[in-house]
Amino acid sequence: MDPVLQGAFATGYERLAAWADLLDEINVYPVADADTGRNLMISLAPLHRMDGSAETTVRKLLLSATGNSGNIASGFFAGFVAENPSNDIYQATRVGRSRAWQALADPKPGTMLTVFDELLNHIEKLSSAPSAATFPTLLDQLEKAVHSTSETLPALKAAGVVDSGALGMFIFMEGFFSRLAGRPDVFRPITEIFNKKLRLPSDFVADHPKGYCVDAVIQVGTDHDSRLENLSRYGDSIVALQENERLKIHIHTEQRDAVRKQLADLGRLVQWSEEDMGAQVENRSSSDTLQVVHIVTDAAGSVTREDAARLGMTLLDSYIVVGDKSLPETLFPPEELYALMRSGAKVTTAQASVFERHQRCQSILSRYGQALYLCVGSVYTGNYEVAAAWKERNDPENRLAVIDTGLASGRLGVVALATARYALQADDAENVIRFAKAAVRMSQEYIFLDRLQYLVAGGRLSKTKGFLGDLFHMKPVISPTAEGAVKAGTVRDKDEQLKFALEKLEKGLG
Repeated sequence: MDPVLQGAFATGYERLAAWADLLDEINVYPVADADTGRNLMISLAPLHRMDGSAETTVRKLLLSATGNSGNIASGFFAGFVAENPSNDIYQATRVGRSRAWQALADPKPGTMLTVFDELLNHIEKLSSAPSAATFPTLLDQLEKAVHSTSETLPALKAAGVVDSGALGMFIFMEGFFSRLAGRPDVFRPITEIFNKKLRLPSDFVADHPKGYCVDAVIQVGTDHDSRLENLSRYGDSIVALQENERLKIHIHTEQRDAVRKQLADLGRLVQWSEEDMGAQVENRSSSDTLQVVHIVTDAAGSVTREDAARLGMTLLDSYIVVGDKSLPETLFPPEELYALMRSGAKVTTAQASVFERHQRCQSILSRYGQALYLCVGSVYTGNYEVAAAWKERNDPENRLAVIDTGLASGRLGVVALATARYALQADDAENVIRFAKAAVRMSQEYIFLDRLQYLVAGGRLSKTKGFLGDLFHMKPVISPTAEGAVKAGTVRDKDEQLKFALEKLEKGLG
């Protein structure tokens, strides 16, 4: 694929990543389950690192599509990529738009479909890809399309917000076409563009739906259309995407067993996932969970997305890479990751691009009055240097505090969680910063490794050293420090691990 096009897709995805949390917050339609940003990030991940053919990318989009918005967006981009937009961007947009509309059993204007319509209309008039001169006009039209969603669907009008899926596509397209037009990577904060339609009212109460959000992939033959129509008896928000002999189905249903049986009748069930929609709505974070200073930390601290949402925190992802699959670390399913590690697959991590990290800084500062970023230690990543450089150029009011904690792993997570809890009841940002620094000084971390195979699989240890360590039952105890990970001791079994831990606790608490 054309390298310029690959770069444009990456820019669109990384721009989207910076605002995904906001999309979750304003997610109202069709279900207020606060997952639009997450689903788009998972679904469109194949566009971030496109190192294969168009056919490979289309197949990955089909398999990765999740949630209502994610499946619709995947349908658009599957058609768009398959038609090679480098050669004819109008044809690619036309096919993508058509696939998105046709994928829905009950398509509704006032969603991302409206953005696709406006994109096609504009490119049809241009008869070519937007240039640096015509890009602003395209952006204006897409902006109007997003604004219109808050007046089109009753649920959005009542909530006073724009459609989160439509906004997600605006953000992606802004990044994509900006890069394609050769414009500099300078973007207005989304909060400036849609500032009055990005916050749910304080009295907003989400409906609590029953049932499940189901995504499934089926290996099918040719005769399935009539039986597919029967799915509407079991639920709504149905999206169907087909690529060759694979059919992707998304449905909201209270009858998951009946749906599973119906789909199994269509062909071989290749992939199945389900999420309890009621639980998702119940667990959605409240925009009223506000601290005197907003707490930000790196996902390397292993804070869960659920805990971060409950405490009103922001997590900054790196990427987990396994073979040709790459996902933000908080979105990679743990059960899948550990199964791959146990199988001996090489699992590595990759930093987010400098552009993406700068976009995250812009997003955070534009959404919160003050923020405190507790960075993973600079000896482990360049996150501190990147954030500090952005702050120097873009934060004249000193609203973003950036601390190089020197920490990594669980110690970073514990410090961040404690600071976030403290910030909920503190009345002064400086007190929160002092608390965080004290927590860094007072905390310690010891990592007990039972086997060395994962260090070997990740390339952190040679196969020879890993083999010898396991052979002689030498279990190192590692302590991440500001100078790097150091060996704090060596034990031979779990009893010695426990003894070591108790001695350190006694010394630390005594």
